[in-house]
Amino acid sequence: MKFVAVTSCPTGIAHTYMAAEALEQAARDAGHEITVETQGAAGAEALNPVDVAEADAVIFAADVDVRDKERFEGKPIVSAGVKRAINNAAAMIAEAVEKAEAAPAGKAPAGAAPMTVAAPTLGPGAKLRLWLMTGVSYMLPFVAAGGILIALAFVIGGAEVATKVSGGEFEGITYEAITDPTQILGEVGLAGLLFYVGGVAFGMLVPILAGFIAYGMADRMGIAPGIVGGLIAATIGAGFLGGLVAGLLAGAVVMALKLIKANQAFSGIMRIVIIPLISVFVVAFIMLVLVGRPIVAATEGLTNWLDGLSGANAILLGLLLGAMMGFDLGGPVNKVAYVFAVGALASDNFTIMAAVMAAGMVPPLGLALASVVRPKLFTPGERQAGKAAWLLGASFITEGAIPFAAADPLRIIPSTMAGGAAAGAVSMAFEATLRAPHGGIWVIGLIGNKVGFIVALLIGTAVTCAVAIALKMVARNKAAAEADDRVMAAI
Repeated sequence: MKFVAVTSCPTGIAHTYMAAEALEQAARDAGHEITVETQGAAGAEALNPVDVAEADAVIFAADVDVRDKERFEGKPIVSAGVKRAINNAAAMIAEAVEKAEAAPAGKAPAGAAPMTVAAPTLGPGAKLRLWLMTGVSYMLPFVAAGGILIALAFVIGGAEVATKVSGGEFEGITYEAITDPTQILGEVGLAGLLFYVGGVAFGMLVPILAGFIAYGMADRMGIAPGIVGGLIAATIGAGFLGGLVAGLLAGAVVMALKLIKANQAFSGIMRIVIIPLISVFVVAFIMLVLVGRPIVAATEGLTNWLDGLSGANAILLGLLLGAMMGFDLGGPVNKVAYVFAVGALASDNFTIMAAVMAAGMVPPLGLALASVVRPKLFTPGERQAGKAAWLLGASFITEGAIPFAAADPLRIIPSTMAGGAAAGAVSMAFEATLRAPHGGIWVIGLIGNKVGFIVALLIGTAVTCAVAIALKMVARNKAAAEADDRVMAAI
């Protein structure tokens, strides 16, 4: 049989391409053809329309909304997250075969009307997760670029760079705000320019989050009301919570408006003029008049709670977020913890970002260490993956642990959760801080209390390594004992 597939994950880096590779290998092993479109960070090379028309079934392995889904209308569809494709691609291929065989016979030639086979229906929880992860996916590049530029500005220009650009008093000196951005380089220098550009990029994260949550719900028509709602949320101080509400609200309004059936003459006007006009106004009205103030109050309460965390409470939060970072290794739970840290970063709480990054670096580093300490417990492929995991872990790419987890999830995932929890808790205990939302060891200069951060990283790495080795040894000893019992029974 012939299949086409689309893979996509929130960051568009590791999971997207690992899922594609797993599906291609599983299809070859089963004697089928497959062409995969990876909607990742490097962009997507669209599937050939002829391949789509000739495909017996379509496979979606995605944690975010698949772009241009209308291309596959009427085709039998198998849909799941990227994690299932990585861990069990053969089962997805088998399910695609089953659905293709149950579909109407024959392939549609290029340009012909598609077969009428309904796509699978997602539950409310799965839909909500898909919409939120779509928003997060498009937001992350703004977070990384803006956050690191701001952090570099502080490294180059010192703590006073923000005051020099935005105005105010610093150590007894009063600075006037620079109202003409084109003058920043001349008056403040490179640090000022980095701070300003980083602020512009970082300031876009709430509107982009809202706009692409709405896009995930209502396709392109959701972008305008979503971004406008997100801009309003950022303007009134509603922060991430406001962005989430604005995105969901914009998507819901557009979805409702799309239910209105217009005749042929007015259908174009509805999409280009009427729906954008009404949806933008309705979302803006609701955000400003009805829900804006309660969201601002909730955001301020969350910020005050984060700022007030100390002692055991902070350690427990670090432990929880660290365990989440190690649970699905770059998947949705991992991204929830990361986005929470970015929200804290936007509220000038830098300890949570340090704890989350330390916890996210630990899984690849701990498993790379385990594959060196006890190589016989790992397959040749895992030992090879361990060599790459050193660099991936050091760069805060948690996905470097996926080859280990895919091969032995029952023992690897508990070890990465334990190590991540230990790293997060220790980082919070030392009150390490981080202004950059990404970068790993390469942004060590931007970390406050470097010794505490490194101690947290070393402890988490050691815990992951020790737990993984212990669990694998228990499994090996159990397998050996069962083999002995079978031999004795045969005798």
